[in-house]
Amino acid sequence: MFYVEEGAVFLVDKPIDWTSFDTVNFVRALFKRFYGIRKLKVGHAGTLDPLATGLLILCTGPMTKQIEDFQAQVKTYTGTMLLGQSTPTYDLESEPDALFPTENITPEQIEATRLKFIGDIKQHPPKYSAIKIKGKRAFDYARSDEEIELKARDIHIDDFKLNLDRFPEMDFEVTCSKGTYIRSLAHDFGRELGNGACLKSLRRTRIGDFKVEDAWQLEDLKNEIIATGEEYKKLKEALDKTS
Repeated sequence: MFYVEEGAVFLVDKPIDWTSFDTVNFVRALFKRFYGIRKLKVGHAGTLDPLATGLLILCTGPMTKQIEDFQAQVKTYTGTMLLGQSTPTYDLESEPDALFPTENITPEQIEATRLKFIGDIKQHPPKYSAIKIKGKRAFDYARSDEEIELKARDIHIDDFKLNLDRFPEMDFEVTCSKGTYIRSLAHDFGRELGNGACLKSLRRTRIGDFKVEDAWQLEDLKNEIIATGEEYKKLKEALDKTS
């Protein structure tokens, strides 16, 4: 049983093609319907792009006050970047805007480039992002071809591992600070290499001490909420009568 009105934290494995807000709204609607809760505050700690999967922390009720603390924690991602092309969105959500040969890139060049992205670095967010500028999202400016300035941010990369077994696709694992855009990391890596790169897949596996293997699959969470809904209603009615 979930005591969501008193404040709860849920780990959810966000599926691909869902936005973080889709996930929040889905869970909120389940609790409202099956727990009979009219108003329920639900928020998430750290947005994931629709094409990304993995750990999303959901907070309800009073625990939403802890969202900023969760967001500030170190995060780990795994995924794949594709060398040899760049895209406007820095991932495969858009068509390539430039193609590059990859035959002459050596492992030594890749290693030298990798090392440049460990430690304190400055990073520009993607122009196709949800950052607000003068009341509008950056992607709204980008879609209307309106030029905006996205200021560089100070971020920290604790670790950046690469596997070249499937080159020009490169599997990676990144441990990084709050505010890091992995799409920008892929794009900047290709540019620093004198080539192009974009993000092919992304999965968040850890936020602080929270791990994706401990997260609910949405269908399992839905079934659990349905199964415990009537029990929750009865308990709440009993408590209301004694108060």
